[in-house]
Amino acid sequence: MIKFLIKRFVKNSDAIENKHVREKIISLSGMIGILCNALIFVIKLFLGFTINSIAIISDAFNNLFDIASSLISILTAKLANRPADIEHPHGHGRFEYIGSLGVAFIIFTVGFELFKQSYARVINPEPVDFNPWVLLLMGFTVLIKLWMFMYNRYLHTYLNSSINKATAFDSLSDVVATSLLILSMLIALITPLPIDGFMGIIIALMIMYSGFDVAKDMVGVLLGSNPEPGVITELETILNEDINILEIHDLQVHDYGPGRILGSVHVELSDTLNIVEAHRIIDALEKKIESSMGIALTIHIDPISTDQHKTSRVEQEIKAIVETVDASIQIDHFRIAQAKGIFVVIFDLVVADLLLEHDQNDLKQSLKSAIYQRFPHYDVVIDTVLLNHEKA
Repeated sequence: MIKFLIKRFVKNSDAIENKHVREKIISLSGMIGILCNALIFVIKLFLGFTINSIAIISDAFNNLFDIASSLISILTAKLANRPADIEHPHGHGRFEYIGSLGVAFIIFTVGFELFKQSYARVINPEPVDFNPWVLLLMGFTVLIKLWMFMYNRYLHTYLNSSINKATAFDSLSDVVATSLLILSMLIALITPLPIDGFMGIIIALMIMYSGFDVAKDMVGVLLGSNPEPGVITELETILNEDINILEIHDLQVHDYGPGRILGSVHVELSDTLNIVEAHRIIDALEKKIESSMGIALTIHIDPISTDQHKTSRVEQEIKAIVETVDASIQIDHFRIAQAKGIFVVIFDLVVADLLLEHDQNDLKQSLKSAIYQRFPHYDVVIDTVLLNHEKA
């Protein structure tokens, strides 16, 4: 049914790479969520007061907060679609993650309030009036929520939308919670125990865990968690398929929201290639990766000598020099390039993060002086000082 509604109300709905189409689909799902949750809220609130069930009343207000979640979904979809500006050069795509974090907070807060009220009902139990019509209407709300879970899960897969993923989790937790409420009403018929309160506590804990789980995922993305392993593997495969690429390193991927993934990588090319050839190779790779993976990858060229015997010999000698200066440090990404007949030795320095910046500069100068004494005709470039926490 959700596919029919999308086709009916969103033009060019198949063009999901278009941010305006994406915004309209998410907004439509949010509006559907508002209507469904409003209907469920009215039904549960009426039933809760009718039979004096604190669990059903609390569950009704859970659905009221779901309406707020849907409003957040619509708002963040619009905010995430705002164009890049001076203060946000990579756009506003992470608003969608922030919105998901807000949904998670609402889920957790509702769960905590439900826990408190349910605990109070356990301490001071009150009779709950059983009515067969209550079971039927509660079952009807379960079916609505089950449909909401299914269409939000579909939209999460279709759009890679974190908002719809969070809403799907919330809908599923509501399905389980309401099902347990129905079960508790049946069990209460055969026992004097305050089942209504106990079931409320179980439901509350499930809702709180659901909110925590969604928040954990969103905080990880906002703080810059590693991308999916498959993304890195696919990137490395595409880069290594080009016969001109000798080695790759320092591959980084940054997620600025759905459809806004940026990356950077260093690739080693033979120093025998001229600038035009090197540019053509890199430009083709960047376009290929963006078209196939949707990642805007910036590729940095490291020119190296393809004389492996010479490179290996020089690397070993320079490693020995480094050890004489300070045995606790290492070198990485060693390479030799040639430009206009001049050989350039390039490597990264790996030191402890306790070393102050001016001490790092002094260390690099000492190393350069020692290397110049052995290789007076070479230029030396120490690209970066990498901080090695394990050696600190």
